[in-house]
Amino acid sequence: MSQNDAKNTSKGPNRDLETFPNPNPERDFTIRISIPEFTCLCPKTGQPDFATLKLEYVADQDCVELKSLKLYMWSFREEGAFHEAVTNRILEDLVSATSPRFMRLTADFNVRGGIYTTVVAEHRKPGWQAPELVKLP
Repeated sequence: MSQNDAKNTSKGPNRDLETFPNPNPERDFTIRISIPEFTCLCPKTGQPDFATLKLEYVADQDCVELKSLKLYMWSFREEGAFHEAVTNRILEDLVSATSPRFMRLTADFNVRGGIYTTVVAEHRKPGWQAPELVKLP
């Protein structure tokens, strides 16, 4: 791919999630990403829905690249989606791209009609066990 091609592909929203090799695949560690400006459209009214997405995951061999994640999230701006559906779709796409040991996506949607919605979706790789939490004095 030429430099011009690379520049053109990164200018707007798209669903291409890029990854990079986990720098420490022998260790379980948590990656936390906050996405405070997620937007999609209400499928009933066409009005915008705003949410803060919180992504937490334990990578296996691959990590998600942040610029591609930003462009991926931007791609939902003009799409109508129920909160539950869009949260699960994003989780499925991220799991498909990265094959993590564990991944949790929490979507905190802003108030609509006096109701706040929070959707939490999780993926756990078969056989993976979370390390025991260490409590320090």
